[in-house]
Amino acid sequence: MPYYIHTYEGPDDMPAHLKAALLGASVTIPIKNGRLHLGAWQGIYLCEHRDRAHSRRLVVTLNGEVKNDA
Repeated sequence: MPYYIHTYEGPDDMPAHLKAALLGASVTIPIKNGRLHLGAWQGIYLCEHRDRAHSRRLVVTLNGEVKNDA
């Protein structure tokens, strides 16, 4: 389909956008006692959908409470 052609940043631009839309661009990870709280078969993967490497920035936002036992 001609409306799927999007090559502003290169020939792999549109396929990369579609893959990112399907997989998502963010994740919520539970932390318990200062450690990742994942299930036995869970993991975290970073996927690059472009044919060439690009620089990326990681943004981490923490939400929660700090326990103060003092």
